[in-house]
Amino acid sequence: MAAALRRLNRNDTVFLLCDMQERFRGVINSFPSVLHVCSMMAKGAKVLQVPMIVTEQYPKALLRTVPEIDITGEKVFGPYEKTLFSMMTSEVEGVLQKHTFKNAILFGIETHVCIQQTALDLLNKEYNVHIVVDGVSSQRILDREIALRRLEKAGAILTTGESVLMELLKGKDEQGFKEISQLLKEPRPLV
Repeated sequence: MAAALRRLNRNDTVFLLCDMQERFRGVINSFPSVLHVCSMMAKGAKVLQVPMIVTEQYPKALLRTVPEIDITGEKVFGPYEKTLFSMMTSEVEGVLQKHTFKNAILFGIETHVCIQQTALDLLNKEYNVHIVVDGVSSQRILDREIALRRLEKAGAILTTGESVLMELLKGKDEQGFKEISQLLKEPRPLV
């Protein structure tokens, strides 16, 4: 357990954006707020030069990642199409195996399905898994709450998007401070 409590570091951290697709827009609880945080995390990944893996669940039916989230850039892997609920497809496994990541920062939807299964798979592979609680949701609040409780008991660390970005930043004299500060000042949706 002590290893899971160590500080985040840009050099061994990966962000995982799970299934923030257009078809979910009208059905996920607090979607505008979750979208804001996921977009903030994607922008923060670019500023901090943290790699990000993106998946899309069966895009033929659920469509593509919402356009408000920038999933372009040299350190973005994917989007990888999947039919598994977990993000741990062969493509994602391949990216993880090519790097020495220790910390996985997970955000997207749905908390009780794809987020939960991905987190459990990553925990089984001995990653330190951090769930961005303001960047995950489900259609029903109860499903989200129970999944977060289960994941915390399984060893995942519950955190917020701002907390992750500030911890990776380390201090005001670090490269990217002004950009991250501006991101954090953007108004958040009330829902």
